Amino acid sequence: MLQIDFIRDKKEIVLQGLQKRNFARAEELIAQVLDFDQKRREAQTELDKVNAEANNLAKSIGELMKNGKKDEAEAMKTNSASLKNRAKELEQAMKDFTQQRLEVLVQIPNIPNEVVPAGKSADDNEVVYQWGDMPELGDWALPHWDLIQKLDIIDFELGNKITGAGFPVYKGKGAKLQRALINFFLDQAIEAGYREIQPPLLINRDSGFGTGQLPDKDGQMYHATEDDLFLIPTAEVPITNLYREVILNEGDFPIKNVGYTQCFRREAGSWGAHVRGLNRLHQFDKVEIVQIQHPDKSYQALEEMCAHVQGLLEKLNLPYRRLKLCGGDMGFTSALTFDMEVFSGAQKRWLEVSSVSNFETYQANRLQCRFRPKDNPKNIQLAHTLNGSALALPRIVASLLENNQTQDGKVKIPAVLVPYTGFEWIE
Repeated sequence: MLQIDFIRDKKEIVLQGLQKRNFARAEELIAQVLDFDQKRREAQTELDKVNAEANNLAKSIGELMKNGKKDEAEAMKTNSASLKNRAKELEQAMKDFTQQRLEVLVQIPNIPNEVVPAGKSADDNEVVYQWGDMPELGDWALPHWDLIQKLDIIDFELGNKITGAGFPVYKGKGAKLQRALINFFLDQAIEAGYREIQPPLLINRDSGFGTGQLPDKDGQMYHATEDDLFLIPTAEVPITNLYREVILNEGDFPIKNVGYTQCFRREAGSWGAHVRGLNRLHQFDKVEIVQIQHPDKSYQALEEMCAHVQGLLEKLNLPYRRLKLCGGDMGFTSALTFDMEVFSGAQKRWLEVSSVSNFETYQANRLQCRFRPKDNPKNIQLAHTLNGSALALPRIVASLLENNQTQDGKVKIPAVLVPYTGFEWIE
């Protein structure tokens, strides 16, 4: 959530940033926020005057009572009661204006960093780096949805029988490959200095609000209505919320956590080859890295997180490219996002497997995640939050299977995974 002081003092900068996002309601919502803010401040000013007058009146009544002028004191008490009633009205007005201001603020996305390119869709994203050789597969190569059926390692029909579309069942070496990837990703993150967290898979509304899923994505999450809890769309949500309403010390930075969870998304998508097989699921496995950082070091941390994700892809020998997302393709809460896409040999297309983002103070303001600077502990400031997929499994598995298949129908396991799988081939 944007800070009201920033909107008030830097209105034109805010509007320019929202224009880069192609956010159509920018001027309307900013005007509403400033209007409610002005009304709240006017109510505060009047309340301060009323309270000051009431205090002075109370002193006068006390002096009159002390001097035996009870009748005069009683006459003044009528005015005192009137001031108290007005103070209550103004306090309620302030609460109402604050709530109305908040309801508009949460509809406004984050301001893109100045390096974010202008653009309206994924077609306008910038490729900033590319690594690896494209797999050269013949006409015999199978897309992963045919390959997994032939190898009998993932079963979509059984998942559909048990739950519905988008909930596959992993079997045999398919299940072991999942577990191997999860453990490999976790071990790599721990080696890089991240602390492992195993968070709940259900969150309350405060947690959903804190990281920006609510109210923006209210209809996109699975909702346990009786308990008013939500299945997490990513481990980012519960892990970042560990620091909700927490005041840190500057010496606590950097805070680096990693967690494996299953993730649940209702909006798994439309029909077509681009969402076929493992390309888009309602339930999937993901390892997430999360950092809480000092504002001066968050962009250095963002680069380190990107390098970590890229290192994983290189160890798996998956050709990938790194994209800087344009304003029109960024997430609601992000200030700058880099996507990593791997090339899927049989599908002959790029598949997104990771997003790494810096949210600056946007999430921290909603979370009230703050810190005390060393040189001025009383000047409490908002921290910066960051997260990244390291990595999401479904499209990694799809690419590994497709890129490493042989003409005789077997799949070669990357060398770094063999100690985790216990086998070199799926056949």
